[in-house]
Amino acid sequence: MCKLNLSGITPTLTVNDMSVSLSWYTEVLGFEVIERFDDAEGKPMGASLRSGECNLFLGQDDWSKGRDRDKGAGVRFYFETTSDIDALAAAIEERGGSLDHPPTDRKWGSRDFELTDPSGFKLSFSTPFAS
Repeated sequence: MCKLNLSGITPTLTVNDMSVSLSWYTEVLGFEVIERFDDAEGKPMGASLRSGECNLFLGQDDWSKGRDRDKGAGVRFYFETTSDIDALAAAIEERGGSLDHPPTDRKWGSRDFELTDPSGFKLSFSTPFAS
């Protein structure tokens, strides 16, 4: 029997406004654009982003499921970091981000903060969980 052994994951988020989300993820959070996909007029339609060893893909919503649908309902993305969590939260706020919850010590041994992206996806940035 072959055992599942993953070496990474790349979440793909279908966003409301690609230009707004691309700016937010790069300028507010600090992701780096690895590859960008534009339409014939140069409008961004997708982007592959990276921070450290983590990848994230953003794609433009085509609205086929409606403009007002919830994004990421029931899902939260935890980004684990070795960065100083309090300094990271402060830097994100300085760059225009708004925290849903400030840095907090958790009973499972990590410290994290929470925020919501421009399309409504819930994100947490966390120190590594204690083993």
